[in-house]
Amino acid sequence: MASSSPDTTPQPDAPVNTAGGPASNGPLPRTPQSAVVAYREYQRMYEQAYETNDTSRLDTVAMDPLLSIIEKDVAKIQRQGVFWRFHNVLNPQVQGGSKDDSVVVILDCVRTLGSYRFSARTGKRLAAWRDGSHLYQAVMRYSDGTYKISDATEGRKC
Repeated sequence: MASSSPDTTPQPDAPVNTAGGPASNGPLPRTPQSAVVAYREYQRMYEQAYETNDTSRLDTVAMDPLLSIIEKDVAKIQRQGVFWRFHNVLNPQVQGGSKDDSVVVILDCVRTLGSYRFSARTGKRLAAWRDGSHLYQAVMRYSDGTYKISDATEGRKC
């Protein structure tokens, strides 16, 4: 599954730059902590992609096969004439990874505070969904000086 249910709150366009995060000018260190920073940036940009129906910047934080799944889903939502706003509260923990830290697996209990579907034409809210949490496992791969999410699985409630 691509991620937890589409649920966002508007997020600023300015990239986050904490602890040498994805928005920094240099490469990220190849450490589990850097993978967590990159994971948080992916989640921020994921929310933004569903709110704007624009996935053009996701390739900076995601790679195939997950990137293609999200791009297809957002395109489908755009064809339906709607967009989503949601916000996920994150609590990522490193679950494991490769010896050289080129792959880091993150386990998160993602809690969706609220998810709202809007008409892209009128801006009117069409539906709402509130509160839910699921285990989320993300595979972060180090490539070209940064971590990108490549696979994600949503599991049971947490």
